[in-house]
Amino acid sequence: MEYRRLGNTGIMVSRLCFGTLTMGPLQRNLSIAKGVELFDRAFSYGVNFVDTAELYRTYPYVRGALSLKPDLVICTKSYAYDRKTAEDSFKLATEQLGRDYIDIFLLHEQESEHTIRGHREALMFLLEMKKKGYIGAVGLSTHYIACMEAALSYPELDVLFPLINKRGTGIADGGEDGTERMLRVINRAHEAGRGIIAMKPLGGGHLIRERTEALEFVLEKSCIDTIAIGMQSLAEVDYNCAVFSGKTPDESAAKKSMGQSRMLLIQEWCEGCGRCVLRCKNGALSLKNGKAAVDMEKCALCGYCAGACPQFFIKVI
Repeated sequence: MEYRRLGNTGIMVSRLCFGTLTMGPLQRNLSIAKGVELFDRAFSYGVNFVDTAELYRTYPYVRGALSLKPDLVICTKSYAYDRKTAEDSFKLATEQLGRDYIDIFLLHEQESEHTIRGHREALMFLLEMKKKGYIGAVGLSTHYIACMEAALSYPELDVLFPLINKRGTGIADGGEDGTERMLRVINRAHEAGRGIIAMKPLGGGHLIRERTEALEFVLEKSCIDTIAIGMQSLAEVDYNCAVFSGKTPDESAAKKSMGQSRMLLIQEWCEGCGRCVLRCKNGALSLKNGKAAVDMEKCALCGYCAGACPQFFIKVI
């Protein structure tokens, strides 16, 4: 497994970052034991970096991973917007992970200069915890090119976590040249010493049928330090770890890990409250005949809408 220094943070991470969203309740809802089994397999290949978030509800899985690998590098994210919500998020993370130190703590899914300013109080709390030694690095995650541009004006943001893939699937303000424009700002951020974690190299599953080319696309970019991929099976772990280690994946693992096409399931008893529609940044959801409906051409299969559903009637399957 190849390792990279995450920008100027001094944190060494495996090129493959194990994304936990897909194993948790917003998507596959694996048992904790099954999730820990997947971590164990990934660790055997040299993976040392895990991505989670308060929204994902996967802290119990990561706590299990820590029992296997206490020196695991953990990145988490929060929608905190002021000091109190940031304090609450930090407390929740440390309590549920069973660890008083968080390697990387990010403002989750920021959109623009205005969003960053609006979350300034939360950012200041995270920076305070960094100064006290409870957080290693601070930053943000985003699906927006505009936010990456704005982040360059905030030198205190050590780590940036943008969405990037060969087709630009999921880049909220992308358009036809979204991939090229996002890569240009990622490169500028990298040159400025920011750590870069790439998300959704497979477009939330939309690019799974062309995953060889999709993974090669991000792996060849020297401006990207590490790449987060969600994994739900041992076959996926075996396949991705082989690719990220520069090896030819076992043929059986390659076939098994292709799996079935994923989709967003909206259960028929949806009450049509519209919260998921407001939550979706890609304009993939709308209300039709009093119920939520999805345009799969626009859906990034992130599952964030499921977290907004008060009755939990939405799931990525």
